[in-house]
Amino acid sequence: MRTITESESTPLADGFYMPAEWAKQKRVWMGWPHRTDTWAHGAKPAQKQYEHVARTIAEFTPVYMCANQVDYANCKAVFEDCENVHVIEMTTDDAWFRDTGATYVVDGEGNKRAVHWHFNAYGGMVDGLYFPWDKDEQIALKMCELSEVVRYRPDDMILEGGSITVDGEGTVVVTDQCLLSSGRTCSAVLEDEDEDNIWPSYGRKFEPWTEELRAYMTEHLKQYLGVEKVIWVKEGIDPSETNGHIDDVATFIAPGVMACIWSDDPDYPFYRQCHEAYETLSNATDAKGRKLKVYKLPMPVNPVYMDQASCDSIDIDENAEPRVADEPLIASYMNYLVTNGGIITPQYGDENDDLAVETLQKIYDETWGEGAFKVVGVKTTEQVVFGGGNIHCITQQEPASDAK
Repeated sequence: MRTITESESTPLADGFYMPAEWAKQKRVWMGWPHRTDTWAHGAKPAQKQYEHVARTIAEFTPVYMCANQVDYANCKAVFEDCENVHVIEMTTDDAWFRDTGATYVVDGEGNKRAVHWHFNAYGGMVDGLYFPWDKDEQIALKMCELSEVVRYRPDDMILEGGSITVDGEGTVVVTDQCLLSSGRTCSAVLEDEDEDNIWPSYGRKFEPWTEELRAYMTEHLKQYLGVEKVIWVKEGIDPSETNGHIDDVATFIAPGVMACIWSDDPDYPFYRQCHEAYETLSNATDAKGRKLKVYKLPMPVNPVYMDQASCDSIDIDENAEPRVADEPLIASYMNYLVTNGGIITPQYGDENDDLAVETLQKIYDETWGEGAFKVVGVKTTEQVVFGGGNIHCITQQEPASDAK
């Protein structure tokens, strides 16, 4: 399929935009976990939990599960009885398709294309989580081929799908902590070479955390997501791994309506971030000039930690960030997937599990009407959270061509 480079055109210039997650979807993409330096006990327990997530999604939307060659036969056998999960062979470095997969865009007239961001394992040689990442860098390209869509390729914009949330009507929300960090786009945008210098010069054009970098990112988000306004939240709750992805913190429920994580406990590890994000969003207006209505979604009562025994069950590799005991993990009910009327949300064995499901169901019923969406809780604590993410992180939706 054809590739459109930045010098040729962008989605915005061609009339394309990223639809909201509640828009009609054709399929959901996932990758089969396999890294033994990410996943415990040879990744087998993680595969069981990915299976559970995939089967739950398949009740609403077809799933394309991508497995490495060595895992293909087993993965195919796992889903042999599930007609709505399709297993294909695809080489990957890890299994976070929200971040490595393509971001699909539509034009509202039945046409669909996709954006292939640059990926560098969450920070490259600055603070990335694993090396090499070349196979993950190719996932979006392969998805475009299999989906038979034209691919947009920015020159140097490094972005993960978990770092953006859109309303489908011109607004995107992101975090400073991720998009302005030293290991993302600012590490790739270089100064023009000095013609008077006999040696090539490759200095950074932007410094991290600067307003110049923010302006650059804002313009590129507009061009590649087809949005008109970018709302910046200062921090996420995952500074060590994703550098604060927004999908753990907040998401759009509908145009003009968002949900944000919340805790009333001042001793909670992410209390400050919850309140600061809520304050920012509650005072924001979207691209249409609407003041955002922001619902509160509780965090688990008890923060989730990885104990030393769990850390010891994961292989140590000098090319991957090691797991450390007694650091709070990113257990957020916000990391859920919306797919064709289903809300697939994580559960942690916490006393707030039922409250989170009930709260989400109430939010969607109030916003869209009773019965428009069904919230389904899936327990994913032990392996997906220990691996560094959750349901939204391991899935990437592909909208239908007629999605709006």
